Amino acid sequence: MDAKEAVFLAREKKTIVPAFNIPHLPMVEPVASAVADENIVAIIHVARVEWKNFTVKSLEEVAGEYRKFEKPGHTLLGLDHIPVIDEELERVDYMSFIRRAIDAGCQSVMIDGSRLNLAENIAATAEAAEEAHRAGLACEGELGAVMGHESGPIRPYEEIFASKMGFTDLEEARRFVRESRCDWISVAVGNIHGAVAEAARDQKKPEARLDVDHIAALYRVTGIPLVLHGGSGIGLDYIRRGIEAGIAKINIGTEIRQAFERGLEQPGGGVSAAQEAVYRRVRELITDIMGAREVRPVLYP
Repeated sequence: MDAKEAVFLAREKKTIVPAFNIPHLPMVEPVASAVADENIVAIIHVARVEWKNFTVKSLEEVAGEYRKFEKPGHTLLGLDHIPVIDEELERVDYMSFIRRAIDAGCQSVMIDGSRLNLAENIAATAEAAEEAHRAGLACEGELGAVMGHESGPIRPYEEIFASKMGFTDLEEARRFVRESRCDWISVAVGNIHGAVAEAARDQKKPEARLDVDHIAALYRVTGIPLVLHGGSGIGLDYIRRGIEAGIAKINIGTEIRQAFERGLEQPGGGVSAAQEAVYRRVRELITDIMGAREVRPVLYP
């Protein structure tokens, strides 16, 4: 089973493929072990913002560590969140990262042209999707503005949700999917990223909620699996209802990153203690999302 098959099967079964971000290299081993011990399929991936702001150095470093600890039948390797325009509003050579991900053995890539206008976003995503598909990889696009990674103060969450600031537009989504040929799409429906700025990265995320009706409408007009970025901190009932409505992949970063960092900082802590904290938190998250809410996981045959 490859990444595309896993995510499409998740949608068919109305479940999810969790995707765990790796900002610190020692997190790979406990995440892979937890996923295997929970007997599910999940993606282990890294985003450009993580090797810019945390201790991993590159996607190749994460890919190398992944090869040491991968769990065949349970783990997949992906490249997450490569922007066309980054958080500092600088242009990024995004295609070079797509090619590097192919060379590193990733099974999926994610291109974010959401800071472009619609036509430019479609063009960039289509370019990335064509390259990925040629190599047999799945390609994820993004439409709408998932807040949280921008420089400067973040607007109050209630203001974002009430105004539907940055929410993915239905008609734009229809056109985007048809013309870009992405395999699945990251949407903005009330979800937010965890802060990566130095002053705020250890703060608890505000508890987010999801506009479930909007998720259902987006799935109707696109017909492909939807992705929830910023999965940490969303109420479990919203996650369950979001999965029912069209979400098939959920990215989780802040919850497990903070578990690792706090494990390092606690009295008598260290890398081993931090890894144990990540292992426990990943298993808790899987149980919360898939177990307590009776969401069946994707399993390999």
